[in-house]
Amino acid sequence: MDSSIDIRSSLNAPRRRAELARSAEETADVLVVGLGATGAGAALDAAARGLSVVAADAHDLAFGTSRWSSKLIHGGLRYLAKGEVGIAHESAVERGVLLRHTAPHLVRAHPYVLPLTGDVSRAREAAVMAGYRLGDALRAAARTPRPLLPGPSRLDAARTRRLAPFLSPDGLRGGLLSWDGRLLDDARLVVALARTAAAHGARILTRCRVLELTGRGARARDELTGEEFEIRARVVVNATGVWAGGLDPRVRLRPSRGTHLVLAPGTLPGLTAGLHLPIPGAGNRFALLLPQPDGRAYAGLTDEPVDGPVPDVPEAPEDDVRALLGLLNAVLDVPLPREAVAGAYAGLRPLLAGEGGTADLSRRHAVLGGERGRWGARGDAVVTVVGGKLTTYRRMAQDAVDRAVSAAGLGAGPCRTARLPLVGALPAQGVSGAADGLPTRGASGAGEGPPARLVERYGAEAAAVLPLVRAYPEEVGAGVTAGELLWSALHEGALDEGDLLDRRTRVGLVAADRAAALPAARAMLARAAAGEPPGA
Repeated sequence: MDSSIDIRSSLNAPRRRAELARSAEETADVLVVGLGATGAGAALDAAARGLSVVAADAHDLAFGTSRWSSKLIHGGLRYLAKGEVGIAHESAVERGVLLRHTAPHLVRAHPYVLPLTGDVSRAREAAVMAGYRLGDALRAAARTPRPLLPGPSRLDAARTRRLAPFLSPDGLRGGLLSWDGRLLDDARLVVALARTAAAHGARILTRCRVLELTGRGARARDELTGEEFEIRARVVVNATGVWAGGLDPRVRLRPSRGTHLVLAPGTLPGLTAGLHLPIPGAGNRFALLLPQPDGRAYAGLTDEPVDGPVPDVPEAPEDDVRALLGLLNAVLDVPLPREAVAGAYAGLRPLLAGEGGTADLSRRHAVLGGERGRWGARGDAVVTVVGGKLTTYRRMAQDAVDRAVSAAGLGAGPCRTARLPLVGALPAQGVSGAADGLPTRGASGAGEGPPARLVERYGAEAAAVLPLVRAYPEEVGAGVTAGELLWSALHEGALDEGDLLDRRTRVGLVAADRAAALPAARAMLARAAAGEPPGA
């Protein structure tokens, strides 16, 4: 594994300052507003087509909805149940793109078990297994190889409890095993997208708030200095998610809140698969319990409509926490007390407004504005992309950039992102048979190289991160070392403690862990600012 780094992808405070100044002086082809998955994906798409790109966010990379997901990269099975075959197929295709080509270091196959308890009737069991087989057919239609994503199977009770030892044995007759894609960390996907865009020439400006779209670009403010300036661009892509209506009055959204619990390490020992837990009275909806490499587990998620102003950081209400705990306690051998919840987080889905409850709204995305032939009229220099979901961020970005290129008459090549590896990408690893009769991922192949934990987080860049980890090996929480915080400040665009603890890592999901890690975060930011070499 190469220990070098493509310096063109490095994001840091000095680069931000230089590119902020340049963005105030030059006219870009495309201005992208919002640096979640879709916005960062649009910046990469446009830059990879040879366009000049400025991408701005009022806060940080992955500050909004993109970091609050369930970490699933799913193949669209839930949409089949609603008859939304097109969306299901699109999800399966995009999952395959991530697994095979663009981010196999970040997106991997993961097993999920539906425990067959007394609350799951034989008829429902048969229906769910039929759905899993349809999902496997979607995998085949999307041309995702079987070694990357195994098919479904039925487990007996003993094997189900080997994957989740804390399940109550009372009435447990087995489990249904399925496989889907998952992210170790959704925010890291966004960081990889932004850095890959930067390597292709995009100017990535965090802490740069777009105040108003002007028709010739935008009026913006540097949130670190308060200075206001104009960013000139031939076309604007508004990818601000649930905040899109603040810049484009055509947007009508009905946000939905999804809450997750963060269970403390050791709360559910031995959990090696995700669990799908049926939600009583909710038809085909399931809650999810997902183990994390640091010993934590995430449990979610709710689907509640949100009215009124959209907050920058949504809060997880106590009602959601209690509801999720109740669902878990219905299937566990040893009930979880409220104290087992070390933290909680909530994200807002940017759903297109429609009839019925938020659970009934389509996850289809839409591209608004930029109609060819009306260039020059107010608002037509703005393309807004809304709706959708994390799995299909790349297709959303492609559709938005296609519309922007057409609207502004830009000379650009076709989309390249379906085969463009992100920073750190490694060859895709398949899944092979193992003990217990359950498939597992193949060996990482790291050999004498970096530890597997670093490879899982940084992919091909793990060897470059390793010297910093050796120089600053102190663990700051959730298995993260001080050296990794320094890496994030030097190369991943982290500007303050929140960037380091809440987005480049997930130490901050637990308040006590965050408080304990603050001194190390501040020390590493100071070292990065001083330009001190490792070990100095």
